[in-house]
Amino acid sequence: MRSTIRLGSAALGVTLLVSVAGGSALAQDVSGSVDVHGSSTVAPISLAVSEDLKAANDGFGFTVGEEGTGDGFKQFLHILDGGRIGVSAMGVGMAQGALDEALAYAKERRAFGQPISKFQAIQAKIADISAEIEAARLLTYKAAILKDRGESFTLTAAQAKLKTGRLAVRACEEAVQIHGGYGYIEEYPVCRFYRDAKILTIGEGTDEVQQMVIARQLGC
Repeated sequence: MRSTIRLGSAALGVTLLVSVAGGSALAQDVSGSVDVHGSSTVAPISLAVSEDLKAANDGFGFTVGEEGTGDGFKQFLHILDGGRIGVSAMGVGMAQGALDEALAYAKERRAFGQPISKFQAIQAKIADISAEIEAARLLTYKAAILKDRGESFTLTAAQAKLKTGRLAVRACEEAVQIHGGYGYIEEYPVCRFYRDAKILTIGEGTDEVQQMVIARQLGC
């Protein structure tokens, strides 16, 4: 579907397109990412819009719905809202994984005659992350439940995305800290977790975008 967005005096048309088998690709693989090596990264290729959009469309696929209804951009934002729930779940999972690894290592690693898990400094890190993970998990569940019920979930999805992305970064950083020098060695998974976590504060809308969405939903 196509809609028009006005930025100052400029107007941008937005049309959602679906590719069919054998159609021309509008994205290309991007290599060299420092994180999430198990996931392909693509970047959009600029498509010059001709006077007749259908001419460009013929070799690609088809539009979603009818053009000119004004819903293209709205659908795009709705897709992002749903995607933020998925990314929030990734954040919770990554934070939980980091906590599990940190806890297991702290129980195994010994210093001054006892496991480092017995030291209050380590216990405080583990306790804080554990409590935050449970809160973030429930917030993510709430966003998913609202979506499943067909209720408005834009605010909750943005809150969950903001919270879980930041939590994943912090949990992974603390896990590396608990591992000490071993946390920077590829032999231990927290090293990879630490690299992977940062993208969760960027993908599906940066933290700053989530803050804007939340503020607007609250009537600011």
